[in-house]
Amino acid sequence: MKQLKSELTKNIPQVFPDIDLMSDSGFIRLPQLKFLLSVSSATIWRGVKNGTIPKPVKLTERTTAWNVGLVRAALAAKAV
Repeated sequence: MKQLKSELTKNIPQVFPDIDLMSDSGFIRLPQLKFLLSVSSATIWRGVKNGTIPKPVKLTERTTAWNVGLVRAALAAKAV
């Protein structure tokens, strides 16, 4: 059973890098932000609209990401 579990989990990609190890100038994508905040995509976009989550930036025409430093600041403000 243990071998089966390790076989199944080794194929799962690391979706969420450790945000504490990332530079403030780094970027995270929507799946990582959803994991970090434990919310849905719709909740992320509602938070962007009402200002509780920082606005993302367009890295390319089809790539949207959030600045790590701004996300950390938003999390710190939410914790207070």
